[in-house]
Amino acid sequence: MALVAANPETGKDAYLLALGERVRRLRAMRGMTRKALAQGAGVSERHLANLEGGIGNVSILVLLQIAQAFNCVLAELVGDVTTSNPEWLLIRELLENRSEKELQQAREALTGLFGEQPAARQKNKLRQIALIGLRGAGKSTLGRMLAEDLGYSFVELSAEIERIAGCGILEIHSLYGPSAYRRYEKRALEEALQLYPDMVLATPGGMVSEPAAMNLMLSHCYTVWVKATPEDHMSRVMAQGDFRPMAGNNEAMADLKRILASREAFYSKADFVCSTSHQSLAEAYESLLSHMRQMIGAAV
Repeated sequence: MALVAANPETGKDAYLLALGERVRRLRAMRGMTRKALAQGAGVSERHLANLEGGIGNVSILVLLQIAQAFNCVLAELVGDVTTSNPEWLLIRELLENRSEKELQQAREALTGLFGEQPAARQKNKLRQIALIGLRGAGKSTLGRMLAEDLGYSFVELSAEIERIAGCGILEIHSLYGPSAYRRYEKRALEEALQLYPDMVLATPGGMVSEPAAMNLMLSHCYTVWVKATPEDHMSRVMAQGDFRPMAGNNEAMADLKRILASREAFYSKADFVCSTSHQSLAEAYESLLSHMRQMIGAAV
C-alpha cells in the first residue's frame, strides 16, 4: 500500500512533486539559478532537475546539502508546518538558539496572549491537577488519596480513553495504531477538562511526548511529576502482576532508562515534583498534600 498518493494527472508521487516545488520556490526566492544551486550543494544539475520535477527519490544527504546551500533548515525543504508561511519562519528565527529557560518564557507568553490572564489561569489550574510520570511511579495511588482529601473527582485518563474508544488500550494500538491512540488520548483529555471542573487526573506515561496534548495539559492543569527511580518503576509494575516489561527482552532495564531519559525534559515542565523513591508512601503523600494545600490557599 502506498504511503503517499500519486498525482492523478501526472502519475508522479504527490509528495515528491511538492518537494520539487519547494526547492524551486526557495531557489526563486533567493534568486539562484539551477546551476548555482547545483554548484553550491555539490550535486549535478541533472539530479537537481529530476528533484525539482518530482522524478525519482532523493537521499537525505542530498537534501541536507541543498538546505545548506540555501542556508535554511532541512525542515523547510521537507515541508514542516513551522516553515509554511513567512510568519512561522520569522518566529522560528526569533527562537533560534534560545536557552531552555527563554523558550519556556516564550511559550508561557504565547499561552497568556491567547488565553486567560496569568493570575486567573493559575487559580483555575489549581482546580484541575494532572499527575504525570512513567507507569509505576504511583500516580493512581497518590491521585486517589489527593482527590479524596481535596474533595475533587479522581480521573484515570486511560479509563476515559477506553470508554471513548469502546475497547482496551492494547486493542486500540493493535487495531488502529499509535496515531489513532494519540487522537483518542487528546480527545479524552479535552472531555475530562470539560466534564470535571475539580479533578485530580492520572495521565498515561507517554502523553507528554504528544505536543498538542502536553500544551493542553500545561495550559489548563497544575502538573505534578510523580518521579521514581527506574528500578522502582520496574519492580512496581511487576508487583502488579504485569511481566510484559521483561517478556522476551533481556535489556528491559536499559530500555526503561532510555524512555525515562527521553521524556525527562518533558516531565520537568511540571509545576511540582513529588518523588516516591527513597521514602515511604505516607511521606511522599504528605509532601504532595502539603504543597497543594499551600498553593490552593495562596490562590484564594
